Amino acid sequence: MDHVTDPPAGNLSTDRLVLGTWSDRDAEGLYELSNDRQVMRHFHRTPTWEQIEEMVDRHRENLEAGRPGLYAVRVAESEEFIGFVGLATPRFDASFMPCVEIGWRLKRDAWGHGYATEAARAVLAHGFGTLRLEEIVSFTAVENTPSIAVMKRLGMHTDPAEDFDHPSVPEGHPVRRHVLYRLTAREWRTAHPGVHSEV
Repeated sequence: MDHVTDPPAGNLSTDRLVLGTWSDRDAEGLYELSNDRQVMRHFHRTPTWEQIEEMVDRHRENLEAGRPGLYAVRVAESEEFIGFVGLATPRFDASFMPCVEIGWRLKRDAWGHGYATEAARAVLAHGFGTLRLEEIVSFTAVENTPSIAVMKRLGMHTDPAEDFDHPSVPEGHPVRRHVLYRLTAREWRTAHPGVHSEV
């Protein structure tokens, strides 16, 4: 298991990564990677600069307020920004709402190193330990096998009866159909009996 800490100022860190608040330069990096067609191949559209700015501002405020939020992720050794991993509160209409979702988006040259799983484990520890959430979910297009593999490595589980059509994706689009994965606080604590509230 990756070593996880929750240092001052709201940052999280693992053996290789630092998860922290957002800078303006991070916003530029997020815009660039979010307009990489390969990174976004499981989404029906890429975001505008205005949408990225709004997203960064919102999650910066969430993290500063101690609410669920997306973290800017950097490689500790190089301080290179590689994307985001964190928590969000989606607002579309679905049977599993309201919920807190864990998600990630990393640039291509950060793939294949286990960074998403490593960072997500730190976020789950923070969500269940510090934020005291009762459940965290994750969802993605049914064809997004790399993200589904991360969800499974995190110990999340799915019920095919909960697969759904994402209401923000146009009918007929190949990424409209989504899978839903869940993990409860009880399940997480059973799998991590030595991990307490400040990790």
